[in-house]
Amino acid sequence: MKRLSLGFYQRSNVLQIAKDLLGKVVVTKWDGIITSARIVETEAYAGVMDRASHAYGARRTNRNDIMYAHGGVAYVYLCYGIHHLFNVVTNADGIPHAILIRAGEPMQGIKEMLKRTGKKELDNTLTRGPGNFSKALGIYTQHSGSSLLNKNLFIAEDDFNYTKKEIIASPRIGVDYAGQDALLPYRFFVKGNPFVSGKPR
Repeated sequence: MKRLSLGFYQRSNVLQIAKDLLGKVVVTKWDGIITSARIVETEAYAGVMDRASHAYGARRTNRNDIMYAHGGVAYVYLCYGIHHLFNVVTNADGIPHAILIRAGEPMQGIKEMLKRTGKKELDNTLTRGPGNFSKALGIYTQHSGSSLLNKNLFIAEDDFNYTKKEIIASPRIGVDYAGQDALLPYRFFVKGNPFVSGKPR
């Protein structure tokens, strides 16, 4: 597997990057233990003009400040005080585009993932949904701001690819507050994959 380059993340089209991330592999290495999962569902957030984005209207807070960094770093935030959600920052410095990793298919370190999530056996809930995905891979808010080029948290590619026919676009999940922007087809997922999270209403 080859680690994705900064150039992959620093492109301007956040929707294209969100699609391109499908099939790529998130790898973590904590305390010498490697876990990995192939991405099967993403959501794009298009910065200051996107009502669903944390950076809508050029909002800038301690929590979302890392969204304004150059592409190729992690943005991890706490949702409902429980779930740590892993996002990939894209585009150039000062343009707060980000992509939420919503689900993946487990690859390496399944035993460790089960331990982290308190599950006894592997099923499709292990890395289904962004909270479960982060927990299984050991990604928490303390990793927000981490470079995705480092040895402990990165995204890689191998010879595997999904075909265009396998990739579906839909509205994002849980962004009803965003008005018309809640209807934008900014969620991308692999058709029929059991690890993909619930369908939007």
